[in-house]
This record gives sequence, C-alpha cells and structure tokens, in this order.
Amino acid sequence: MNSQENLPFYEISNYPESYSEAEIVGRMIDGLGFRYYWATEGLTEEDLNFRLPNDSRSSIETIGHIYDLSNMILNTALNTPVEKKSIEGMEFKEIRKKTLFNLKEASDIFKKTKNFDDYSIVFIRNSKKVEYPFWNQLNGPIEDAVWHCGQIAA
Repeated sequence: MNSQENLPFYEISNYPESYSEAEIVGRMIDGLGFRYYWATEGLTEEDLNFRLPNDSRSSIETIGHIYDLSNMILNTALNTPVEKKSIEGMEFKEIRKKTLFNLKEASDIFKKTKNFDDYSIVFIRNSKKVEYPFWNQLNGPIEDAVWHCGQIAA
C-alpha cells in the first residue's frame, strides 16, 4: 500500500492555537491515527503473520483488534452502541483503510464537541445496556490502540 491512496494520517496536522477538551481528544486520536498509519505502512505477508513464540496474537490479529477499537471509538463519537464487526474475508489493505477512516471520522466529530458528558461507551449485552463514561474512552480504547501500534512497529 502506498501513501498515494489519500489515506488519512500520512502526516499529522499542525496543532491548534488554543487548548480545549475537544482539541485534546481530537489530537489524541490524530496521534493514534498517525502512529497506526506508519506502523502498518508497507507490511508484508510475513510481517502480518508474525507471532511471538508464546500464545500472543499475530500482527494481523493485532491489526484486527485495533480495527475493533477504532469501531468502538467511532461508535462512541456517533453515540451508538458498540458493535463488533467481522473482518472475516477482509484483506489487510481494507482493514487498514477502514481503521484509518474510522479514526479520522471520530477525530473530526470530537473536535467539534462542546460537552463530553454527552458521550459514553455503550454496549448491549444480553439485551441490557451497559454504559461507561467518556473517561473510559481515553484510558481504554484510545490508549489500548496506541499500545498495540507500538507492538506492530516493533
């Protein structure tokens, strides 16, 4: 995959003139997108199938997990319950592209947000709504995805 496909996060935008909750959250997601872009740029089939000798995930399984996290981040931005989306049959390039665009859309939404109290992570489990405050987004899916980008880059 080359950067000519106009995928987001090839480079990170200039930082804003002032600080706000919205800009900080957006910038965190932009940083994640930038790290993911470059951690996954040019991966080969051998790279994707790499797995440490223990029971860890392969690189492609980790990329699938980051895709799930990007959906969780986007669903929170859209105020919709989190749904696990299957990557069955998806090629690496498609997973990568969807992940980057999920992060871009979430970042754009959050940068315009006035009140983060209006956002929460929502799951539907056994017909019951389980909700977590937005704070959990910061130290949950966003930071988890950053961690996994480091694993792929290593």
